[in-house]
Amino acid sequence: MKKAIVLLITLFVLTACKNDKTTKTMEDVNNIDGPEKTAKQNDGLTLLKGEFVYYDGAAVIQTHANIYGVFINDKMKELNQLAEKYKKEPTDMVPVEIRGKITNKKDDKILWENKVEVIEILNVSEPNPENNKVVKLGQE
Repeated sequence: MKKAIVLLITLFVLTACKNDKTTKTMEDVNNIDGPEKTAKQNDGLTLLKGEFVYYDGAAVIQTHANIYGVFINDKMKELNQLAEKYKKEPTDMVPVEIRGKITNKKDDKILWENKVEVIEILNVSEPNPENNKVVKLGQE
């Protein structure tokens, strides 16, 4: 009886460890030069989803992972005009989706480590009032 159980367990272990050739490695999935990539994926731009604010000559996009200083150009000004519709205070942050060029090069005006140049505006949406984490001081 013990031999039969050991034989069944051994048979089960050997069949469970079958090497499946259909699984893809992460390298296969993330193939940079694959023919499945669209023209937008090959243009060198990065999609950023986060909150945007432009105040006192400085613009910032805060994503879930990083904060990006935004270069002041015509597209950034257009993004600010779209965001102004949803702002109640000048310092309110507005959810946006943009595509842009990210750089880490030194800049005289933008002191953030990560910087982005807005190339394409995909979406500007109304902020969720429940996510408002602003503490207001000096209210009378």
